Amino acid sequence: MLKKSVTREAGCDEAGRGCLAGPVFAAAVILPDNFYNPLLNDSKQLTEKKREELRTIIERESVSWAVSMVDNREIDKLNILRASITAMHRAIKNLKTEPSIILVDGNRFFPYKKIPHKCIVKGDSIYSSIAAASILAKTHRDEFMINAHKEFPQYNWESNKGYPTKKHRELISVNGVSPLHRRSFRLTNNQLTLNFKE
Repeated sequence: MLKKSVTREAGCDEAGRGCLAGPVFAAAVILPDNFYNPLLNDSKQLTEKKREELRTIIERESVSWAVSMVDNREIDKLNILRASITAMHRAIKNLKTEPSIILVDGNRFFPYKKIPHKCIVKGDSIYSSIAAASILAKTHRDEFMINAHKEFPQYNWESNKGYPTKKHRELISVNGVSPLHRRSFRLTNNQLTLNFKE
C-alpha cells in the first residue's frame, strides 16, 4: 500500500524527460488525508486505460492539482534536468493550496521558496501523492503528443509519444527534424546529416 506522509504534502513528478520531441511535463498533487485507491501506482506500471481512469479520479478528488510544461526550445536552452525541475516549480506555483512539504520523485530538485522538500528515488511506487503526480504528468503529456501527431503525422507520435524508439529515430532520418524536436538531444545515429526544418 502506498504511503501518505503529512497533511498538505505535494507529490511531484515529471514525464517525457527522455523523449526526443515535445515538452517535458510535470505535475504537483495534494491528496486528501483519507484518499485511497487500490489502482494507484507508478504510471509506468499501469495501462493507458487505467491511467486515464485514475486521471479523472485524481483531478476530481484532489485537494489541489496542477500540471505544467517546459517546451522543447526551453529544454534546449536549460538542459533537461533544469527543465524538468522548472516544470515542477511551475506546477507547484499553480496549486490552489500551498503545500507544507514537497515530495519529489528522483534524486534531484532545486528548493522552491522556503518549503521543505524530500527527494525519493522510485517515489512514485512509494508515496500516493507522487504516484498521482506521475499519472497526471504522463496523461497530460501523452494527450499533447497525440494532438501534435495530427500536425506532424510523419513521426508517428500517436504511437511513440516522442520517445526514442528505433522507428522514431528512423522517421527523423527520413523526414528531418520538426519544430517540436529537441535539438540538444542525439536524435539519430547520423546526427550531422539531419535536415533541420523550421
